[in-house]
Amino acid sequence: MDNNVTAILLIHCPDKKGIIAEVTNYINNNNGNIVYLDQYVDQNNNQFFMRIEWELENFNIVREEIAANIKNSIAQRFNMHWELYFSDIKPRMAIFVSKLSHCLFDILSRHNTGEWNIEIPLIISNHDEMRSVSEKFGIPYYHIPITKESKTEAEKKELELLKEHNIDFIVLARYMQIISEDLINNYTNKIINIHHSFLPAFPGAKPYHSAYERGVKIIGATSHYVTSDLDAGPIIEQDVVRVTHHDAVKDLIRKGRDIEKMVLARAIRQHFRRKVLSFNNRTVVFA
Repeated sequence: MDNNVTAILLIHCPDKKGIIAEVTNYINNNNGNIVYLDQYVDQNNNQFFMRIEWELENFNIVREEIAANIKNSIAQRFNMHWELYFSDIKPRMAIFVSKLSHCLFDILSRHNTGEWNIEIPLIISNHDEMRSVSEKFGIPYYHIPITKESKTEAEKKELELLKEHNIDFIVLARYMQIISEDLINNYTNKIINIHHSFLPAFPGAKPYHSAYERGVKIIGATSHYVTSDLDAGPIIEQDVVRVTHHDAVKDLIRKGRDIEKMVLARAIRQHFRRKVLSFNNRTVVFA
């Protein structure tokens, strides 16, 4: 077994006595060295959440058999919903983008410098404006125009591309299209969106202009998983920045885009590091 390769187990299930002991004893009894453990109990819903990570070097069970072994040894007994990952398998991320480049540039820069241990096999867009950006970073770009009449066929093409490239999760880097329920169901809790915090107070094409006229004092951004309920999915990350009467509309837009980049980057990082669990339209984000 390669040194430093770890297994990551995410769990949520009804809370009851002995879960932590059973999981840690299972790893210890099979000669695994635990390197991370965090847990949380939602007492209102009687739900237990846990993320545990252990080294595979010297672990008694070969990795191909770990999932079946966990299922038979502990998961069924506690009625667990669980996911198992391995640290040496890079998640494969697709980017959807329209005409705004700030989030796309930030994502590609982080990937290009090696900050993120992921693969980006493709970029999909309903416009052709961002093709030059993808070419700078050497990532294939697929332009799939969308109209009201062609939306169903366009999403069919998108889904085919996602399956062809074995995509694990999708990031909407200011993709200005509503995702259909069919695509969402294929990637439940695996489509990450970013938007400004002015919704629902300032909808429309020029929210910063409307916010400026109302004299807002903070600008924020929200990153969440996409559900069929528009902009109401489980929230992964949020942040705000203060503004004053000295800030013109262009300053609000600049600050808004800056915070969108940071919030989206944090959400993506938490997701591919397997730090997020979703339950009842809320998330538990482990430290």
